[in-house]
Amino acid sequence: MSDLTQLLRRDLPASIVVFLIAIPLSLGIAAASGAPLLAGLVAAVVGGIVAGALGGAPLQVSGPAAGLTVIVAGAVADFGFAGTAAIVAVAGLLQMVLGASRLGRAALALSPAVVHGMLAGIGLVIALSQVHVMLGGAPQSSAWHNLRDLPEQIATHHGVAALLGALTVAILLLWPRLVRVSLLPAALVAVVSVTVLAALLGADVDRVRLPDEPLAGLIRPAWPDAPVREIVLAVVTIALVASVESLLSAVAVDRLHDGPRADLNRELVAQGAANTASGLLGGLPVTGVIVRSSTNVAAGARTRASAVMHGVWIAAFVLLWTDLLETIPMAVLAAVLIVVGLRLVSLAQMRTYARHRELPTYLVTALGVVFTDLLTGVALGMVTAALLILWRLARCEIRRAERAPGEWLVTINGTLAFVESARLTRELSALPPAADVDVELHLDYLDHGAFETIRNWREGYERAGGRVRIREVHDSWFSQATSGRLGGGKRTPRLIGSWSRWQDMDQQRRGAMEAGIAEFERTVAPLVRPQLADLARDGQRPQQLFITCADSRLVPNLITASGPGDLFCVRNVGNIVPPYGSGDASVGAAVEYAVDVLAVTTITVCGHSGCGAVRALMTGAAGPGSDLGDWLAHSGVRFSDPADEERCVTDNVLNQLANLRTYPTVRAAEASGRLRLAGMYFDLAEARMYEVDPILGDPRPVSSLPAA
Repeated sequence: MSDLTQLLRRDLPASIVVFLIAIPLSLGIAAASGAPLLAGLVAAVVGGIVAGALGGAPLQVSGPAAGLTVIVAGAVADFGFAGTAAIVAVAGLLQMVLGASRLGRAALALSPAVVHGMLAGIGLVIALSQVHVMLGGAPQSSAWHNLRDLPEQIATHHGVAALLGALTVAILLLWPRLVRVSLLPAALVAVVSVTVLAALLGADVDRVRLPDEPLAGLIRPAWPDAPVREIVLAVVTIALVASVESLLSAVAVDRLHDGPRADLNRELVAQGAANTASGLLGGLPVTGVIVRSSTNVAAGARTRASAVMHGVWIAAFVLLWTDLLETIPMAVLAAVLIVVGLRLVSLAQMRTYARHRELPTYLVTALGVVFTDLLTGVALGMVTAALLILWRLARCEIRRAERAPGEWLVTINGTLAFVESARLTRELSALPPAADVDVELHLDYLDHGAFETIRNWREGYERAGGRVRIREVHDSWFSQATSGRLGGGKRTPRLIGSWSRWQDMDQQRRGAMEAGIAEFERTVAPLVRPQLADLARDGQRPQQLFITCADSRLVPNLITASGPGDLFCVRNVGNIVPPYGSGDASVGAAVEYAVDVLAVTTITVCGHSGCGAVRALMTGAAGPGSDLGDWLAHSGVRFSDPADEERCVTDNVLNQLANLRTYPTVRAAEASGRLRLAGMYFDLAEARMYEVDPILGDPRPVSSLPAA
């Protein structure tokens, strides 16, 4: 597809969709910030054109964001809007310095629980203030006052404004469920339909007010008459919050598409340039906005042209059709902001943080923002996060379970330090005497005091007739301490092993498979459960189809250091891909599913040393008439040197890559640049991976590490 065709078919329609969403949101955010409504539109234009043209995240759309509403409202109250515009311009300069210093990723070091808690708190503050506007009243000076006066506001205001606002909320909530047309976003439908209804009814309600001459109505920034310390604090606050929100949005947008990844430092410089321009033109601060950005991706945008064009459309609309904007009731914009604000309070995020035991940080930050102010709330959240880290560092989990009469399992997880010695002694002393005890240690750290506690207990327990076995999973802290090397040397990973290596007593009691499953559920499952839960909820998005042999010695996830959700695997005897239309559809179905549905970017065919299938092909041991012989015939391979087994394996790999290219879906994806085919050869004895040269067939080491 040519650049012009892509622009017309993809970016132009997407820009129109984003433009239609941006107009009501920009007006509403300006109203909630206590700023002139034109300032929100100026920020939307500058964010689209400047940040869109210069940014490092091509599909991100920038503009005024709900996350800065509370900060801007405070700045407007303290410095006036002209002073706030000057502060925004200086904050943009600070952002550019941060980006030029390559500190883009440093902004992401802030705990996500604090960031999302901050946004949730801001969302609640917006909703509590705008519900008064929707009911026909006026917002109070703080969230607490808005909450305190809300019952009286509900009881005394039941006018036309409240009905228009309630209808707007209903459309915003119901439209996405009933109609799935991307060109008709809910915010546009709600604002247009309720505005038309208000005009037909002749409703006497407050409406949008803009200057008759928009260009003449731009407010020039003026340096605020305030203490330097307060100005510096406002500049740093706007710069940091805008930076964090923009970078988090850029990272989130990266997960929505398969195009180029974001350059966060470049994006930060672009956001700074947009804020400086917006401030100088009398606009609100600009950030990357996930609502507009996700809409941009969903509408089919492919390049930054969509974001730039959406800014151009807003500018043209403001200059040519101001009268249309002035027909919108303020209660309608307030209703839009109520829904936007409440959506910042994400139940899915709360469940995630509860699962990761970070919910206290999220809640403290959110409630701190609501009942104090933004900086205090964020500071309380950071303190809570630090306290939780310290608590986890000094805490471990100890569980006792009776597996059979006279047999006990004690599992200790986490960090085991001397401060836990008393609790550890109490738990171990509760075991019945003269039992058979397995102690499993899943430790991140073990200090000498805790080691002495376990060793002394074991010696005393065994003297009293008991039996104790200590097994470490993942790291070997206890064995290092026993040999006098605690804190030094290499730690031994325990996740890798075969059943025969670690099964001793278990194998005598039950079969190998049952013992392996029990080992997985006891030692590995706690580590991978959060990732598997996310995959179960979000679905799989592997980047690679990995076709390899069914040989039991070959473990794909082990040799590629990959985990759940990384590889879409096909395994069969000889890593064979039957040609398209050969009559065997099993491999072909997997190939088409991987390319067309999962949109993998790489297909790898991996052979290995000592392959029994290749040896059978070399010797002709599996002739026609048997299932194995019929299957191997699909390979179609002709060996260049039948006496060289390694060369025969790589010849087979190259032939399967050729067979892959007989599939129309593979040819089309490879021709468009969406798919790459690769051949690999794994040497079992060396435990080393080689890449197969697609022309010469020679294996080349993938890594520069020395061979075993």
